[in-house]
Amino acid sequence: MTATLPQTGSRRLSTAKAMVEAISQEMQRDESVFVLGEDVGAYGGIFSSTTGLLDQFGPTRVLDTPISETAFIGLAIGAAVEGMRPVVELMFVDFMGVCLDQIYNHMAKIHYESGGHVSVPLVLTTAVGGGYSDGAQHSQCLWGTFAHLPGMKVVAPSTPYDAKGLMTAAIRDPGPVIYMFHKGVMGLAWMAKNQRSIGAVPEEPYEIEIGKANVVRSGADVTVVTISLSVHHALDVAEQLAGEGISCEVIDLRSIVPLDRAAIRASVAKTGRLVVVDEDYASFGLSGEVIASVVEHDPGLLRAAPVRVAVPDVPIPYARELEYAVLPTPARITEAIREVMRP
Repeated sequence: MTATLPQTGSRRLSTAKAMVEAISQEMQRDESVFVLGEDVGAYGGIFSSTTGLLDQFGPTRVLDTPISETAFIGLAIGAAVEGMRPVVELMFVDFMGVCLDQIYNHMAKIHYESGGHVSVPLVLTTAVGGGYSDGAQHSQCLWGTFAHLPGMKVVAPSTPYDAKGLMTAAIRDPGPVIYMFHKGVMGLAWMAKNQRSIGAVPEEPYEIEIGKANVVRSGADVTVVTISLSVHHALDVAEQLAGEGISCEVIDLRSIVPLDRAAIRASVAKTGRLVVVDEDYASFGLSGEVIASVVEHDPGLLRAAPVRVAVPDVPIPYARELEYAVLPTPARITEAIREVMRP
């Protein structure tokens, strides 16, 4: 059952700590849950995604693996098929290329190919996102790629509260879930500061329904649909534009598969304008799917052509100036909103 809990109280955690707490609580509740991946043990995950779990549960349930993504993701799939609930970390989503056969031809398809008789209750966590001069092979989001491949749920939290609730729901899900955490929302001291990366998180376990978007700011003039770090950029822009009399409604999708098309349509029916902000590539991805969700349903909902702010179809540059030129920055979001608001 999905619990609806208020995001209030004095207990505050970073997104990274909220993720770890969810995993820890599920490991305590269910002995079939275990963690594996590169540097998830003593190091605690390079983005603090597993910090402290080795001390709590020991090396039989928190497994540091060799640098062989195909091998340890295959191991996790086999364990899931046999009734365990692995949480396996792919350090950077960009590394999916070396293990995509295991992810898509096995993890995503086994349930279908078995006629529904074999389940794969596995959570694949992975770091996404740019903004830190990590280069073309460490800076992508790629959630649109996974969303395009049937058989897996895909989630991406933007806040500590959502990080815990989505992780709990993902671990308890009977099928494979891709859990994508943006480096910029983790609340790590050595990365760029995000004012919302530390927030109120209930101590008790709770779930956030996978496939249920969240209206994080109500508005009347334009709908901004986005996910993960871009939620924070959109909220900052909305606060700025409110002073100019532009009322923005901001929707945090929270999950891409399932996609909450009903929430998108309901908001656009109210505002009549749509801006989609996506740190993935512009072509063949999430931004186009969000727009299609509206125009295929009722194009008459729109009073202006929709606008998308996404990464152009180029590798993410290393140089800071070039990288920020392609990312969906607040400046680009502001211009897109002004564009749809023009008479």
